[in-house]
Amino acid sequence: MTNELTGKEVRIIRDLDYLALLARQHPTINSATTEIINLQAILDLPKGTEHFISDIHGEFESFRHVLKNASGVIRNKINEIFGNTLRESEKRSLATLIYYPEEKLDMIDINEREINDWYRIHLFRLIQVCKTVSSKYTRSKVRKAFPKEFAYILDELINENEDRINKYEYYNKIIETIIDLDRARSFIIAISNLIQRFAVDRLHIIGDIYDRGQGPDIIMDMLKEYHSLDIQWGNHDMIWMGAAAGNEALIANVVRITSRYNHLELLEDRYGINLLPLATFAMDTYGSEELEKFMPRGVEITEKNFKEMEMVAKIHKAIFIIQLKLEAEIIYRHPEYGMNDRMILDMINYEAGTITLGDKEFPLNSKEFPTVDPENPFILTEGEKTVVDRLKRSFMNSLRLNDHVKLLFSKGSMYKVFNGNLLLHGCIPMTEDGEFLPITIQGVEYAGKAALDELDRMARQGYFSIDPEAKEAGLDAMWYLWCGPASPLFGKKKMATFERYFIEDKTTHVEVKNPYYSDREKVECIVKILEEFGLDTRTSHLVNGHVPVKVVKGESPIKADGKLLVIDGGFAKAYQKETGIAGYTLIYNSHGMNLVSHEPFESTEKAIMEEKDIVSTVMVLESARNRRRVSDTDTGEELRIQVDDLLQLVAAYRKGYIKESIHSGYKESRTE
Repeated sequence: MTNELTGKEVRIIRDLDYLALLARQHPTINSATTEIINLQAILDLPKGTEHFISDIHGEFESFRHVLKNASGVIRNKINEIFGNTLRESEKRSLATLIYYPEEKLDMIDINEREINDWYRIHLFRLIQVCKTVSSKYTRSKVRKAFPKEFAYILDELINENEDRINKYEYYNKIIETIIDLDRARSFIIAISNLIQRFAVDRLHIIGDIYDRGQGPDIIMDMLKEYHSLDIQWGNHDMIWMGAAAGNEALIANVVRITSRYNHLELLEDRYGINLLPLATFAMDTYGSEELEKFMPRGVEITEKNFKEMEMVAKIHKAIFIIQLKLEAEIIYRHPEYGMNDRMILDMINYEAGTITLGDKEFPLNSKEFPTVDPENPFILTEGEKTVVDRLKRSFMNSLRLNDHVKLLFSKGSMYKVFNGNLLLHGCIPMTEDGEFLPITIQGVEYAGKAALDELDRMARQGYFSIDPEAKEAGLDAMWYLWCGPASPLFGKKKMATFERYFIEDKTTHVEVKNPYYSDREKVECIVKILEEFGLDTRTSHLVNGHVPVKVVKGESPIKADGKLLVIDGGFAKAYQKETGIAGYTLIYNSHGMNLVSHEPFESTEKAIMEEKDIVSTVMVLESARNRRRVSDTDTGEELRIQVDDLLQLVAAYRKGYIKESIHSGYKESRTE
């Protein structure tokens, strides 16, 4: 016993400075022990629901709906609560009200004659749903989520005792008063938003918010307001991050892709990027012939819109040639990238209209390269330099874009280890024999986890550094992350963009994937990766996006005996013909893990007017024999450390190493 006490005292003396700081928050034995009791109680609460979404690609309407319905979690709660006591049509109507309260209430005001009865019925139903979805959280955490104007009322109604004999009239009177004072609409909106908030405790975005769809900025605005979020960067996010940081080659890539999908208004109107110098240059420089490959995708070309689409095609072609020149500068600076075969403009026979790739010569479908000097193909013309300078200033000075990019940096990273799972957009680059592929970064070789950590750091350096040399190195690394052969975000030997535009022979269009994408079917490969990140290979999973799962061809999202889950199922409409569905999402709650596949989402208007939810199919991946608790999570581990520290503080008080501050008072615990 003496040795144990001596050991405790040695530890107290060692940590005395820290314990003195902790004592400011808990100045008495009573406050410290009360907090220990609170934390121990939280550890026994059910684990919060995690929601995983990947490869959104600007499809903001589908994303918003999946976010609002929490991949079916809210509809499941409605079924659990009301069972057969409500008709299916009533449950659909209640779900739609929760997802889109303002829009639905606008319709109700027009169509419902007995509006007060409607309010009364739906207020009671919403309170029941809110009580259920908030029951796994502490009262403190629930109260902090309440809007101020309804905080007291919500606290009373949600924490109402099931035995309502004594308070039935009291609670009923609250509802009647809300209606009489014409506050029912505001209250319904507030409680519907709370239900959405409590349905999911943590949102994971497994990369590629940007490109292809028209609303990535709207998605970023939604994510800014989300209560608990992490993002794993995708290669399509990285180009926007690098463009905002001033990487000229990535700026060109961003403009090229937005031109390709006819979303230039995203740049001009919503991010304030000045495209006039580029448009003027393109119209003055490029003719109207040989533009077919550069016409926008997914747009029906008509006599009415032809001139506009032709202008977009010229912008598209002009910025692509500029992109090739800018990328060649980076490749030249970095021989370690091993990308000399991507210095395309040096491989063209401009007179013959052919290109030599490897030991083969291929005809080009266009000979129009008016800005390329065959003797010095990578030199920007004066007109191109002006365009690049103006675009660079616009991207770096766009307040809204940089606001969104800062969110990607603050909430994002190359990967995330969370509650025993590894979340990763692309891949862990591998060699043909199953080893981690070394990547040379600033003269040093890295592989596996170390490579991802260093690339993460380099990307942040590229955006935040004020040292010109360090910034350039970071910006170049961001470009490599977009398209480099050993990039964990790209995962292919080459990006065959030039070949797709200019060469008809489709054998040149093939982009060979890193061996990871064949090896990830093997249990031993995923076990090796999980071990690299310090995870328990018996219970952990790797959650991937990036490469769409071709369900229509029989491909499964579940690989390596369930240790790897691929949740890119085709949110982007451009991929849905390949996948056969409109995306996967993953739900991980206290009962287990479910994979949800979604049918295409028609529109927000139909979801509201016709009460059409996304048709989803749930596949139970794992079912917990014993319900998972907070104690089983990363948060639980943090809380146990806090309890240990507080126990040490209590011992320091009782052994006289720290004095209580009886009269200083203490604030209510901030623990959630």
